Amino acid sequence: MCNNCDYTIHGRHHHFGWDNSFAPAERVAPGSTIEFQCLDAAGGQLNADSTVADVVKLDFAKVNPVTGPIFVEGAEPGDALKVTIEMFKPSGFGWTANIPGFGLLADDFTEPALNIWKYDAASLEPALFGKNARVPLKPFAGTIGNAPAEMGLHSVVPPRRAGGNLDIRDLAAGTTLYLPVEVTGALFSVGDTHAAQGDGEVCGTAIESPMDVVLKLDLVKDARLKTPRFTTSGPVTRHLDAKGYEVTTGIGPDLMAGAKEAVAQMVDLLAGRYKIDPVDAYMLASVCGDLRISEIVDMPNWVVSFYFPRCVFE
Repeated sequence: MCNNCDYTIHGRHHHFGWDNSFAPAERVAPGSTIEFQCLDAAGGQLNADSTVADVVKLDFAKVNPVTGPIFVEGAEPGDALKVTIEMFKPSGFGWTANIPGFGLLADDFTEPALNIWKYDAASLEPALFGKNARVPLKPFAGTIGNAPAEMGLHSVVPPRRAGGNLDIRDLAAGTTLYLPVEVTGALFSVGDTHAAQGDGEVCGTAIESPMDVVLKLDLVKDARLKTPRFTTSGPVTRHLDAKGYEVTTGIGPDLMAGAKEAVAQMVDLLAGRYKIDPVDAYMLASVCGDLRISEIVDMPNWVVSFYFPRCVFE
């Protein structure tokens, strides 16, 4: 429990999807500090004893639960919710899966796969993957947002103007996030916590890990913010930079095709160099490698790069 928090929102107060008619789990004043108990992206369907067979049995109506919603007094459409991300309390358990039909290279990796992670929740030392790879950890919340203005139930999978499944790994402790308010009270929720993820989350999953999140919620009146924005408190890749990177590219007139090519080339490189299964290389790329648009002005071809940190294997 958080001794300095004004409220604790227990994990049982979770919901699936976004709906501005959901009853709030709590009503809070601006400036409140709140501890959220967040479930993992599978909503507890996977655990430390799960096998690849359990990936096939996932109930997709129960994925990406978010804890909330929180009604912030005084929040009105046109305002921004200022979310100060204070800390994470990791659990030490996580999972990464290749889910058939999901992920950037879904056409290439059609069979399910699963990696169960165990990591030190106190030290956050790099987590072992297979026999030789160690992935640096950086906890963050993948899904964080306010309820949309549109009535009805909306899927939690795609990100939205008011936030949601953003999967931005730099929404970590020390970051301040600003979210557009579209409904009275904002109706803020958070979940889908990760122990680590690369930019792009290319296989569709990160190190999915239940954990508690401590946030401060405040208001910026009449901000007229169109989409989320955030400010980091310092460097964002220091945990990965020490040994440099291996980089592959995709070049052509289509950014999505370029992204796929850059990732596919990295999967081939990792699988061949380190003698690991290609699907393991794909999942490893998802939790610590970064997709970047390196060039987008020299028509008709653009350059997409994929950066894989060498420290994972060195």
